[in-house]
Amino acid sequence: KLEYNGDILIIGDVNPGAEVVASGNIIVMGALRGLAWAGALGDTNSVIVALKMEPQQLRIGNIFASFEGEEERKSPGYPEKAYCVDNEIIIERL
Repeated sequence: KLEYNGDILIIGDVNPGAEVVASGNIIVMGALRGLAWAGALGDTNSVIVALKMEPQQLRIGNIFASFEGEEERKSPGYPEKAYCVDNEIIIERL
């Protein structure tokens, strides 16, 4: 588990079972396969960016999306950004 009061930049992968928690944004220059929580103090304007977005769970502020089990998410092969719109997490191509 990695926690930081601010933005986090990870050069490498976040493996399944790992947790990254930031009060700001999270950028993963690799595969995101664990849990990422940006805006952990309630900031829903924070973003999560990964070169390969295959998380178990994403959280932004108090909004979360889970991708475990049958809904396991596979990366489309390009970098993506996750952000909040109307209390929902949206993932789109960078």
